[in-house]
Amino acid sequence: MTSHIGSGNHIGEGERYTTTNRYTTNNAGIPVASDSESLTAGTQGPVLLHDHYLVEKLAQFNRERVPERVVHAKGGGAFGELVVTGDVSRYTKAKLFAPGARTESLVRFSTVAGEQGSPDTWRDPRGFAVKFYTEEGNYDLVGNNTPVFFIRDAIKFPDFIRSQKRLPGSGLRDHNMQWDFWTLSPESAHQVTWLMGDRGIPKTWRHMDGFGSHTYQWVNAEGERFWVKYHFKTNPGIEFLTQDEADRLAGSSPDVHRQDLYQSIERGEFPSWTLKVQIMPVDDAEDYRFNPFDLTKVWSQKDYPLIEVGTWTLNRNPENFFAEIEQASFEPSNVVPGVGFSPDKMLLGRVFSYADAHRYRIGTNYAQLPVNSPKAAAQLNTYSKEGSMAYRFSSADTPVYAPNSYGGAHADPSVAGDEGVWNFGESAVRAGYITHAEDDDFGQAGTMVREVLDDAARERLLNNIVGHVLDGVREPVLSRVFEYWRNVDEDLGKKVEEGVRAGQA
Repeated sequence: MTSHIGSGNHIGEGERYTTTNRYTTNNAGIPVASDSESLTAGTQGPVLLHDHYLVEKLAQFNRERVPERVVHAKGGGAFGELVVTGDVSRYTKAKLFAPGARTESLVRFSTVAGEQGSPDTWRDPRGFAVKFYTEEGNYDLVGNNTPVFFIRDAIKFPDFIRSQKRLPGSGLRDHNMQWDFWTLSPESAHQVTWLMGDRGIPKTWRHMDGFGSHTYQWVNAEGERFWVKYHFKTNPGIEFLTQDEADRLAGSSPDVHRQDLYQSIERGEFPSWTLKVQIMPVDDAEDYRFNPFDLTKVWSQKDYPLIEVGTWTLNRNPENFFAEIEQASFEPSNVVPGVGFSPDKMLLGRVFSYADAHRYRIGTNYAQLPVNSPKAAAQLNTYSKEGSMAYRFSSADTPVYAPNSYGGAHADPSVAGDEGVWNFGESAVRAGYITHAEDDDFGQAGTMVREVLDDAARERLLNNIVGHVLDGVREPVLSRVFEYWRNVDEDLGKKVEEGVRAGQA
């Protein structure tokens, strides 16, 4: 059974695949081994570049939209400064986190699924991307206003985002498509519980926390390694919008979050957050009750309390929104000495994907744009050469290759460090994370419902879920939605079904 390759690439009449014999292929028609798990060096090892299907999915996904961002298209931002008030030098040698350090930074807040013209108040996670202009180069911390995410492996990211976008036929958003993906991806339960709760629609960007979300690695001056998670705690406090308030503002003031940030800085009411971290000794990771590299999980703050790093304040609006915000690039691959990666598979996929998206969206030499340039770096010696829109160049007698005999720069591991290193298995596998004692997809979501939310917040969560599901979710997805929420919390699941059935009557 074959498809006709031609205009529209339609499958011919009488050649429809059934659900029992369809298998995924890459763009060359070659069957692929997995839709949901990247090829890694052992269960704790890095994602391998020769997983051609992962690379194809991410590279093609990055090129789906022109010219706005394929995700996080609608947003705004400002400049500010991180002032370190604590002492975390025992954990990292990164100079921007040294006691008393002051580092200029740029932030971009955004919604995830909405396009450029979408309202700020849709129920959606908020992007929380920060660029620090350090003397060791630009350090980008690309996170959200939630400590977890919907999936744990980057190979599923294009599928997830497409399920949150618009239908190809009608061009309309579709809740049935969203819930179809969520209920077939039970690891999404923790994030969906956050999304459907109060924090799914912050009152303003100033009134939400930010998170690095992923697990990163810190290395100190003695070479000791630690796992770390970042938390930006809003100093004005967390405030949210009800669904009714958000719906009203979507019609009357669709740019309300962008407007609020700009005007608050213009008034001199500078938004600020306290940056804190959780630190886990490397040896704790193997036996911790949750897999510490799973992006759908959090570390208990009882186990690993927050440690204060400093105060981060936004104090300057952009002079030109397009040049300094729309053309800003953020990429998890930008880490400085003292900071590195971890076995977090979503993080490792993003290390490739983000920089590749920028090369496509704003050009090969996007790092030469003023807002992206490492303007505070002590040195800038790159062998990147030419390409579209290159305007920075060295003198004609500077070597353009390495190694060379004519005084060109050379790699120095004593400066760069080896923060990308950790111990992992030797076999290439497609596997989930190593299971830890309390690992499951619904446990932390259920704990949030029963132990974190109060009665009023639980009631709002219930009403948000019911209202969302009533807007177009149908069988067979509908029955899975009820089971999904019963797995999170039996009582909540029962009430969700009762509310939906009553709304359908």
